[in-house]
Amino acid sequence: MASPLLSCIFLCFYLSTVHGAGEDSFVTVPSSSFEPESVCSGEFVKPEQNGSTVYVPLVHRHGPCAPAPSLSTDTRSFADIFRRSRARPSYIVRGKKVSVPAHLGTSVMSLEYVVRVSFGTPAVPQVVVIDTGSDVSWLQCKPCSSGQCFPQKDPLYDPSHSSTYSAVPCASDVCKKLAADAYGSGCTSGKQCGFAISYADGTSTVGAYSQDKLTLAPGAIVQNFYFGCGHGKHAVRGLFDGVLGLGRLRESLGARYGGVFSYCLPSVSSKPGFLALGAGKNPSGFVFTPMGTVPGQPTFSTVTLAGINVGGKKLDLRPSAFSGGMIVDSGTVITGLQSTAYRALRSAFRKAMEAYRLLPNGDLDTCYNLTGYKNVVVPKIALTFTGGATINLDVPNGILVNGCLAFAESGPDGSAGVLGNVNQRAFEVLFDTSTSKFGFRAKAC
Repeated sequence: MASPLLSCIFLCFYLSTVHGAGEDSFVTVPSSSFEPESVCSGEFVKPEQNGSTVYVPLVHRHGPCAPAPSLSTDTRSFADIFRRSRARPSYIVRGKKVSVPAHLGTSVMSLEYVVRVSFGTPAVPQVVVIDTGSDVSWLQCKPCSSGQCFPQKDPLYDPSHSSTYSAVPCASDVCKKLAADAYGSGCTSGKQCGFAISYADGTSTVGAYSQDKLTLAPGAIVQNFYFGCGHGKHAVRGLFDGVLGLGRLRESLGARYGGVFSYCLPSVSSKPGFLALGAGKNPSGFVFTPMGTVPGQPTFSTVTLAGINVGGKKLDLRPSAFSGGMIVDSGTVITGLQSTAYRALRSAFRKAMEAYRLLPNGDLDTCYNLTGYKNVVVPKIALTFTGGATINLDVPNGILVNGCLAFAESGPDGSAGVLGNVNQRAFEVLFDTSTSKFGFRAKAC
């Protein structure tokens, strides 16, 4: 291997002569920055209510700050995780403010984000995945037939121990609305309202649609919160207790806060991000872009790209390359771009990374062997949305995941793409369905 001095001379010459771009278009990062920290060194932020906003800590589901990471025994490969994530966008394409701490976790290979909230009276802590691509929240609950409910971090939620729990009657308006939104499953025993959810990644849950008290932070309580009490779940391995739905429909938690919430997904550092429910007027530090929807799929909110820059150079793309819009989804890992846009991005990124050897990969097609490098020079990637809002993706952890470019081809031009959670890392992403706009604030966690 070449000496560090020769490597530096080669890379500097390479960047200045081949790309003709300024130094601010590339970032040299230590190779250790790609690896997650094994110990939670950041102070875990406690849930709190600040005026009209509730803040809940947000963490990666298997990260060092996740609750009881020692219980995480899932050791799926990155390829397995990617296949699960890719199934999701493939399927998609067809009150007061509260904030809760959130973290990234990688002690096992999972790339989802979780918050700890509490259900019932007395309040029982539960670890749930935040999902902007789902409307109905759910937990695994007792009773559950042997082999139907999967291992999780906490004991199964027992609604019989909560003095504020009640099952939703089958004949109620709430149950009829659930069925109208395609989440109903008829009546369970005792004329309870049934719910059923199936995800493209193989996860599904069925059970009784219910209501109980949801505690987000001290003093921040959602009374009569509707959720699914699942008595049967089929899923990939994972220790989360359920899902917190943040979609656009009336069943979601976001709807209880006027359709306004934000979150910051932390990268591979050991510090938490947050989920903030509700928002004040005219928040500062954000850039804004219009919010769109997907015809026939009202759960999802979209942004529209207007341009992409790689290493300081704007890709030569017509507006038609982005016409399908991009679903903003916290539950999808890899960003899916339409064919023309993705191929242009891939070509420019590979050219900028010619100093490193491409690594064959059956799932993502732009991966690198970075073993042996003390520092890695990564081109910046900037996404510009309609209205002029531009975000510079976090380097390197908003661009590369497991040594791979965190983008893939989602489908033909004109179809919907997906803005995955890797690209969203370190930004506060504001959903405001009341004014139909998205906001992005850099370096928020």
